[in-house]
Amino acid sequence: MRFDPSPLVLPWRKPSKSARMNDKTKPQEKRGGWLSRFAPGVRKIVSRRDTPDNLWVKDPDSGEMLYRSDLEAALWVTPSGRHMRIDAPTRLKATFDGGVFQSIDTPDVPEDPLKFSDGKSYKDRLNAARKAAGRKDTMAIGYGSVGGQDAVVIVQDFTFMGGSLGMAAGEAFIKAAREAVSRKVPLVCFTAAGGARMQEGALSLMQMARTTLAIEELKDARLPYAVVLTDPTTGGVTASYAMLGDVHLAEPGALIGFAGPRVIEATIREKLPPGFQRAEYLQEKGMVDRVVTRAELPRTLGQILSMLMGGTRAAA
Repeated sequence: MRFDPSPLVLPWRKPSKSARMNDKTKPQEKRGGWLSRFAPGVRKIVSRRDTPDNLWVKDPDSGEMLYRSDLEAALWVTPSGRHMRIDAPTRLKATFDGGVFQSIDTPDVPEDPLKFSDGKSYKDRLNAARKAAGRKDTMAIGYGSVGGQDAVVIVQDFTFMGGSLGMAAGEAFIKAAREAVSRKVPLVCFTAAGGARMQEGALSLMQMARTTLAIEELKDARLPYAVVLTDPTTGGVTASYAMLGDVHLAEPGALIGFAGPRVIEATIREKLPPGFQRAEYLQEKGMVDRVVTRAELPRTLGQILSMLMGGTRAAA
C-alpha cells in the first residue's frame, strides 16, 4: 500500500490557511440552473426606482399629502380651499383663454447701482434668483384674451426675491401700461410682494411714484385698470399701484396690507380681530370689491373688463 504524504483533512477539521488560499486561486464555477436565465430580467423589473422629491405636496392647513399632478390640475388650490402661491408662468397660463398669450419682454435696467452688500452682494443674489426663476426679475407681461376680452396682463412673482419692488419691476409696470395704451386694451395687474427692494434703497421707493404716473396715462386714455390682489400683497406695492385700480379683486385668504399683523399688534399693543388683513375681511370693510376663486378669475375679469370697455366705447 502506497502512503500519501498530503495531510489528512477530516470533515470536522477546519482546512489550513494554505488550503484556503489554494481554493481561492482556483477558477470558480459559474452558477447555473434555470433561475439564472431569468434573474437579469427579474432584477430590471424589481429594481429600485428613484421617487421625485416633489411628487407630493403638503397641505398647509390640513397637513394632508397631496399628489402634485392633482394639485396642478386644480390650479394649486387645495381641497381645503387654500390658494397656494404660484409663479408668473403658471399665473399667465391660467389667466389667458386656453393658456395662449403673447409674451412681452421687460426692459433692462442698471444692476446693483448702489453696490449693495449685506454679507452677500446684491448682484450675486440677483444671479441666484434669476437662475432659480429662469427670467430677469419679478415681473412678467403677457397679451391675449382674458374671458373673451383682449388685455395686457402683468404678474408679480413672489418666488423671485419675495416679489420686491425695484427698478426692474417699476420699468416693467410702465412698459405694460404703455403697451395697453398703444393696443387700446385694459391692463390687469396681479400683485404679490413683500414691499420695496431694500438693496436699491431710495431708487426702489421712487417706483411708487413712477407706477402711479403710468396709471394716470391709462386714465388719460380712458382704459380700465384692474388689480387682482394675491397672497401676500404688502408694503410699498399696497401703497401704490395695488390700490389704484378701477376695480379690486382678491383671491380667497390673501394677506393684504401695508405692515404685517405682528408689527401692528406690537405697535398698538392690542389683539387684532380674526381674519384681519385677509381678503374676506377687507371685502367686508370695502377695501376689496370682490373675492374670487382662482378658477373663476378669467371669466370674472372678462365680464368686468368687457363692461368697462363698453362704457369707454360708448363715451367715445
